[in-house]
Amino acid sequence: MAHIENVESENLEHREQSEERMYSEQARVRREKLFSLQKEGKDPFNHRAFTQTHHSVEIKERFEKLEGTNVSIAGRLMSFRSMGKSSFADIQDRDGRIQAYISVNDIGEEAYGAVKAYDIGDFVGVEGAVFKTKRGEISVHTASITLLAKGLEPLPEKYHGLQDTEIRYRRRYLDLIMNRQSFETFQKRAAIISTIRDFLDAKGFLEVETPVLSTIASGAAARPFVTQSNALNLQLHLRIATELYLKRCIVGGMERVYELGKDFRNEGVDTRHNPEFTMLELYQAYTDYHGMMELCENLVAETARTVCGSTKAVYQGTELDFAAPWRRIAMLDAITENDGPDFNRIRSDEDARKAAQEYNLVDALKKKLPDCTRGDIMNAAFERFAEEKLIQPAFVIDYPTDISPLTKQKPDNPYMTERFEAFVYGRELANAYSELNDPIVQLDRFRQQARERELGDDEAYQLDEDFIASLEIGMPPTGGMGIGIDRLVMFLTDSASIRDVILFPTLKPAS
Repeated sequence: MAHIENVESENLEHREQSEERMYSEQARVRREKLFSLQKEGKDPFNHRAFTQTHHSVEIKERFEKLEGTNVSIAGRLMSFRSMGKSSFADIQDRDGRIQAYISVNDIGEEAYGAVKAYDIGDFVGVEGAVFKTKRGEISVHTASITLLAKGLEPLPEKYHGLQDTEIRYRRRYLDLIMNRQSFETFQKRAAIISTIRDFLDAKGFLEVETPVLSTIASGAAARPFVTQSNALNLQLHLRIATELYLKRCIVGGMERVYELGKDFRNEGVDTRHNPEFTMLELYQAYTDYHGMMELCENLVAETARTVCGSTKAVYQGTELDFAAPWRRIAMLDAITENDGPDFNRIRSDEDARKAAQEYNLVDALKKKLPDCTRGDIMNAAFERFAEEKLIQPAFVIDYPTDISPLTKQKPDNPYMTERFEAFVYGRELANAYSELNDPIVQLDRFRQQARERELGDDEAYQLDEDFIASLEIGMPPTGGMGIGIDRLVMFLTDSASIRDVILFPTLKPAS
């Protein structure tokens, strides 16, 4: 067996070396062609513009009206099949591919000879009439063809060149060229974001922009990236959340605001997490977390209809239905429903720590067990027993106060808050509160977070004195919510990894 593995490894290495030599030779030949064109005064890189009247899909969809009409198309040459005096070429543009028929009788001997010297990957512009071949393929009958830009490196081999996910992520431009599904994922991502904006704008929300750099990183439990301002001689943080600035907008009377933008968290990288990610955060005056639930389920359902044609989407072989209303279940009930500890009977931190030992939750707790609160342990129990079982969209409501420092307490239970997280396929999609607007209580919560930082929790919230000052001016009852855009795109495009929905994910430098 070891001998077979060694032979296979040697064969793979030999094939890779052969491909590298082949690609190097192809690159040399392509450069020689470019230099020859430049000497003849035909430098393809001198082209400034080309009038593109139609795209591939448009021509195919409107063939009955466009048949016989002259069009101008442009794109990348993806295949070329010569049959002596005539040839067929596939041109790939933004929307897809269309065939061009090229005949020496139509464009002349000199132009036809030049076309036959083109390489796969070159950009060309084609002018001609729309027609259908004898085999029934909608095509453009070329009257003229122009080399618009030259590809000096060969594209990956069609069937094997992009199996390595590292190549797809590091050289996304190749992935977009060779993998139509990847291209369409990012088209859908753009459609999702446009739908979100249209949905919120129609409901009277105002899109705003808040600082990416700040002296304080707060609004979430996360480690920030730290940088230095030379001009100000000041340490700054990349934001981990937009929450506290958006609440200042509510204080200022804007009533309904949202921001779609990047957040940055100096944490782990895996199939669900990227240090740089896109968040939607929104805040609405005169509502609470019930209003946020209704807004969340309707917003997500609308994005599903936009990109999937209905509220249903298949993710990793499981059909998900985003139609409202979503299930609502209290965190306490979600734990007991899945054979976890009953926190209705566990009232103190000490009893909760005993339960953590009994239910093997010690390793799951980020803090050392002696410093953990009932809320910390309840959250660990939820993650252990319930989270992965929440497949269909659901709201888990009423979180412990000691892990929700920016949230209003429930009127009938000071140990719990009016907070929910939305879960889909066992993963968090959204987080929302009835926002705490009492500056005295908020200051106490921040001070408690400061004590936790002193105990070694570097993800605890930092005290933002100016935010407290804004609350002292007065903030109305408010509901707020954050939705992870990358995860939403993953669900609606059936993408297994967050790197599949971020154009240029964070990666270590190539060795």
